[in-house]
Amino acid sequence: MDFAPRTAIVTGSDSGIGRATAVELARAGMDVGITWHSDRDGAEHTADQVREAGRKAYVRQLDTSDVPGCGAAIEALIQDLGGVDVFVNNAGAGDGRSFLELDPDTWKQTMDINLNGAFVCIQAAARHMVDAGRGGRIIAVTSVHETQPKVHASAYVAAKHGLGGLIKTIALELAEFGITANSVAPGAISTPMSGREGDDPEPDVNPGIPLGRSGRAVEIAAVVNFLASPAAAYVTGASWPVDGGMLQMGPMGCAHLSSNEWRENGKN
Repeated sequence: MDFAPRTAIVTGSDSGIGRATAVELARAGMDVGITWHSDRDGAEHTADQVREAGRKAYVRQLDTSDVPGCGAAIEALIQDLGGVDVFVNNAGAGDGRSFLELDPDTWKQTMDINLNGAFVCIQAAARHMVDAGRGGRIIAVTSVHETQPKVHASAYVAAKHGLGGLIKTIALELAEFGITANSVAPGAISTPMSGREGDDPEPDVNPGIPLGRSGRAVEIAAVVNFLASPAAAYVTGASWPVDGGMLQMGPMGCAHLSSNEWRENGKN
């Protein structure tokens, strides 16, 4: 099936990886639906950059913790765009709670934001792709913690594991419709979520990462753009780490830890 994407939705695209992805897809020739949770000005800034790339941009608020209602924002953006060829599930958040201190309400909220709301949004987009009969691309921005644990993040890690499993499963179910589904798993990326401001902040030096630095949002966006493109027609059900080699450092990292600080510091 020939696939020529013209429209895309990127959730959580008011800053960071989401913004970089929206702009990258616009430069690839797509009109883009943009969502924001609490930073409308950030979303409008993303929309301005999409329009500067010569494409149309539409902005809607999306709260993925409102599981029954969050699909409405996706439906509205699909109507704005006149369809959806590429859906990028990027919205997400952590909670920073240790397992023993984690209460059921926080657990549920973290799961809703990162997994349950994502399910509703992805399903809404997939149904439109099937009805349109033109194929499609579904891409979830997960995390290296889609496959590896992190202290003080049990709910977040469980949700990202679940999202990775969802993507692999729908890759099987949607293949007959010409729809691929993949995940992109960022490592340490310099974005506002990690305390770095600006569209393309300078990466941090990090000797624990083989490439020696944190990543840039545009480096994640480039991989998403490939998976959204016709060139990725035979790629589905895969998880793509974009982490500077971080996931390969397990035994090496353990061998060079000199204290128990990691047990208390959930940021590492």
